[in-house]
Amino acid sequence: MRAQQDDGPEDEKPGRRRWRLPRRRRPLREARPRKGRRPSLRIDYPRRGRRGIRRWLPSWRQLLLVAGTGTAALVGWLVWFYVNTAVPEDLNSFATQQNNVYYWADGTEMARIGPTNRQEVPLGQVPEHVQWAVLAAENETFYTDPGISLTGIGRAVSQMVMGGDTQGGSTITQQYVKNIYLNQRQDISRKLSEIVIAVKLDDRMTKQDILAGYLNTSWFGRGSYGIERAAAAYYGKDVSQLDPSEGALLAAVLKGAGQYDPAVGPQNHERAEERWSWILDRMVKVGKLSAAERARYTVFPEPRPQPKSAGLSGQIGYLVDMARAYVESHSDITPAQFDLGGHQIRTTFEKPKVDALAAAVRDATAGIDPDNREADRFLKVGAASVAPDGRIVALHGGPDYLKQGFNNANTTTVPIGSAFTPVVYAAGLGEGAQRRRGGDRTPVTPATPYNGDDGVNVMTPEGPYWGRDGKIVKTVNEGRRSWGTITLRNAVEQSVNGPLMQLGMDVGLDRVQRTATDLGLLPTSLGELVPALGVGNSTPSAVRTADAYATFAAGGRHTDPYSVLKVSRNGVQLPLRLPPAVQVLAPAVAAEVDAALKGSVRDGAAKAAADAGPNLAAKPGTIADRTAGWFVGYDGQSSTAVTVFRADLKDMKLLSLEGLGGAAPDTSDAALPARVWSAYMKATAAR
Repeated sequence: MRAQQDDGPEDEKPGRRRWRLPRRRRPLREARPRKGRRPSLRIDYPRRGRRGIRRWLPSWRQLLLVAGTGTAALVGWLVWFYVNTAVPEDLNSFATQQNNVYYWADGTEMARIGPTNRQEVPLGQVPEHVQWAVLAAENETFYTDPGISLTGIGRAVSQMVMGGDTQGGSTITQQYVKNIYLNQRQDISRKLSEIVIAVKLDDRMTKQDILAGYLNTSWFGRGSYGIERAAAAYYGKDVSQLDPSEGALLAAVLKGAGQYDPAVGPQNHERAEERWSWILDRMVKVGKLSAAERARYTVFPEPRPQPKSAGLSGQIGYLVDMARAYVESHSDITPAQFDLGGHQIRTTFEKPKVDALAAAVRDATAGIDPDNREADRFLKVGAASVAPDGRIVALHGGPDYLKQGFNNANTTTVPIGSAFTPVVYAAGLGEGAQRRRGGDRTPVTPATPYNGDDGVNVMTPEGPYWGRDGKIVKTVNEGRRSWGTITLRNAVEQSVNGPLMQLGMDVGLDRVQRTATDLGLLPTSLGELVPALGVGNSTPSAVRTADAYATFAAGGRHTDPYSVLKVSRNGVQLPLRLPPAVQVLAPAVAAEVDAALKGSVRDGAAKAAADAGPNLAAKPGTIADRTAGWFVGYDGQSSTAVTVFRADLKDMKLLSLEGLGGAAPDTSDAALPARVWSAYMKATAAR
């Protein structure tokens, strides 16, 4: 290295030189700020002088800085939120209850139902054991907590973080706040407001006033708001007359009447009884019921049946039930919110058609005499009419909703019989047949020939189909008639069951089921994958059956059935999920099924309805054991399914239709539903 000559400072003596090595510059990272200069505020991130992953890992000082800043910001925001969240001056909408009003499709009023039933009572009229039944179940620390539960809030926060709901952890005070000031929405903002208002309210009101307010505003199901009306709805008595056992049941339904009202069904009853027993045990644990008293209450206090509103007589009750069920399953309105009232429900039901269907049933069953003819006892008639776009325009659920709440048109316990064969026909035309295991599928056409004789062995690709009884399954035609070789289209028109049973095997029973679900039949209503599937071991409702046939009329385009056009509250329209239209069958396939059903009316098994109007398409339905009869078909306006069966609603065991109305033993079980269908078609075609 060459040395550099340093001339030195100017005041040094001339001629004297010093030789120095060159200075090495310090690396930039070692530079220090000059004395008197303010250091840079730049945060050293990514970190200088580090390599690889260490360059991106923050130091512990940086972590503390971020954590401290975040904590300070959160605390500051919480303080701001607390200060700026005031106890509202106005009560929630429960204080101004209204009826729910149902409208016909044309906008005229159908029914005005007032389920909201609330009556305030002083806390002194509520027995202490009833109060503690509620407190033991909901908030045993009510009298000592500050209006909130820190452990409960922790559970609620963890549920929110994990994606669950925020209901867990609410004290009685929080629930009261939610009842009277807030909505039932479950999100973080609403939950924080609930907590803050609960703390402030607990400081402002006495515990007794809060508990009284909670008991008077809570929803107990059966349209009842408040403990007084709940006592009347469940036990027909004043709240002051309730014993601890009855109080425990009312405390149980507070968790959700839709799941804990024991009168709703067996599963509800089981849940209610289990929670009732648990609440009584909790009362013993918190010292509000002695063990000796608890031992007296071992029998579940069955509530009385829910009384029906007088405004639901005739067919109206069935229509209201169906519309309400649709709103609750296709919107964000909960049953409790619905019972607050104030909703306007525009249904799809057309009054002239509902009246015409009821008249058709009444006229067709005029000769039924259950008092003097055993074969006429327990007769049930269900019918539904569905437009091609899925609108349920008419319904017949039974003789009178107040006499029979069970909806015959919506039951899924009655086999559809041979009215199912058009579905098999559609599956064959769309899927083809596979008669050899592993072989190619061959096209199926309306002209494909089949053996139409009675008692023919049902075949699989490997040979005859053996039933569980160890015998070969054979075809059974109505009246045991043999038809010889017959085309598939002719088999549908004449209702020859054997060829359609074999077609189902050739297509594949799984593919038949898939076609059925595409047409709108519920998977839970479809029968086992056995040869009888092809001839109707499934049990779809009349509503779903009519909707499936409507797909044939709509060129293969299917829309699930629906009963509500729109819903609003106090004039504000609420979101409602309506079903989309889906092309589920090729138009050519739907056209072929349509042609066969029209041929059935023109000169086939459904010709008894030929004089009901022009361009009708229909199919009768019967089953081998004669426990049900069907008639399903459509005109240019709607598809209508009519079913008749005999069953005692206590056990729903189906009885034979033989001799119904005094008919001869060989009379078709589809005769009565055909008369209903024809009369309805004539009446609606004339409008």
